Amino acid sequence: MTSGKRQAIQIHQAIQIHQADNVWVSLQDLQPGDMIEVAGHRLEVKEEIASGHKIACEPIAAGSNIIKYGFPIGHATTDILPGQWVHTHNVKTNLEGELEYVYLPKSEQLTPADQRGDATFAGYVRENGDVGIRNEIWIINTVGCINKVAENLARTANQMIQADNLDGVHHFPHPYGCSQLGDDLVYTQKILAGLVQHPNAGGVLVLGLGCENNYIDLFRDVIGPHHEQRVKFLSVQQVEDEMEAGLELIQELAAYAAQFTREEVPVSKLKVGLKCGGSDGLSGITANPLVGAFSDKLIAAGGSTVLTEVPEMFGAETILMERAKDEQVFEQIVELVNRFKQYFIKYDMPVYENPSPGNKKGGITTLEEKSLGCVQKGGFARVDDVLPYGERIRATGLSLLQGPGNDLVSVTALAASGCQMVLFTTGRGTPFGGPVPTVKISTNTALYERKKNWIDFNAGKLLDNGSMEKVTDELFGYLLDLATGKERTKNEQYGYKEIAIFKDGVTL
Repeated sequence: MTSGKRQAIQIHQAIQIHQADNVWVSLQDLQPGDMIEVAGHRLEVKEEIASGHKIACEPIAAGSNIIKYGFPIGHATTDILPGQWVHTHNVKTNLEGELEYVYLPKSEQLTPADQRGDATFAGYVRENGDVGIRNEIWIINTVGCINKVAENLARTANQMIQADNLDGVHHFPHPYGCSQLGDDLVYTQKILAGLVQHPNAGGVLVLGLGCENNYIDLFRDVIGPHHEQRVKFLSVQQVEDEMEAGLELIQELAAYAAQFTREEVPVSKLKVGLKCGGSDGLSGITANPLVGAFSDKLIAAGGSTVLTEVPEMFGAETILMERAKDEQVFEQIVELVNRFKQYFIKYDMPVYENPSPGNKKGGITTLEEKSLGCVQKGGFARVDDVLPYGERIRATGLSLLQGPGNDLVSVTALAASGCQMVLFTTGRGTPFGGPVPTVKISTNTALYERKKNWIDFNAGKLLDNGSMEKVTDELFGYLLDLATGKERTKNEQYGYKEIAIFKDGVTL
């Protein structure tokens, strides 16, 4: 027997990103029979669908493209009805093999330094004019054999040295520097040299063993010009007590670094790396577009951002190519993309491998979908330069950097390029941090609230009636406070500072 009252229908939340899309993205977990509505179009959910996953909003015939962000992200392998779940069980990538590209520049582009303004931050201006946002002592070991020596030196030095304007002594263990040949050794040397030159380090101890491929005299040439008071060298085979000798040099470095104090510099001195990891279906809706808006704002003020993860450009590379500064930069992007495809082919691996299990669980189905969300971190700015792996930033504006999708390897490459901090968007969460402040930006509020020890900023508030302009300004202000030292990232607070180096070769 019923009460005679009609029960109100609960309408669940979803979003259509682009008007041409034939899928919506659920903003909450859905059950069969639930009703969702977007822009006056209502449909009934046919099966269980998790938050962040796709739901067909119209009939999609087998073989037809799945459209998200206004672009194809794959094709349907079977007929899909409105209200059905759209994911790996009924979608396949459209990507295959290498492609030929044509230079078709956009007529209108966001160019650097349109709105310089008067924003500043307080940084450490080094002897060569570079600006650091931290004043740390770094121990860079040339070879993995002495990781523990570097660890012991850092631990002891942190107990001994006390100075108000020093931010600690840090070491970065790695397994390389010996038994490497050709480009494999060169990659290691370039990354380590980039870290030696990094302005967040007020002083650097280069620690060598003495018999490695990457021996100190050879590595010194790779480092290039450097300030002798800022960079010291120690080959531990050549001294009786490496701890005593190392600590003496670190004390000299600390005395030199302590002379630096923060001074106001224009925001154009800021160089920021852009990275995403552990994505979900909201990455391309909240966190990545937010980082893109920040990137555009910084570039308009004369600053620099760097986008990497080349495999996660596959399927969206033409969006970047049409924004190339000129035809030369266009050709560099083409080479960047095709060389990485050739790397996959060389090892007989699928060029367009699906996203990781964590990405799939979060709602990402194909590499095209991942890539279309990933490149949004670069905003709409003109692409001004393309950097080989291990190279340092050469131009203001937006640069692309050769590097894999791997979180540790790509964040390390961004740091070695000269980025003073890295913005790291995530829908899954990670405690990882690179050698520079690594700002974890959650795609959803639930992750931000659940992982307070990992996440620094919540982009999920964009779904809670937060305007893009307002949240971008909030992020910009937070990052200026971070650069000035008023804020510390979670990876800094908990000591998560690691590096990883790209390997491509035999080990002797």
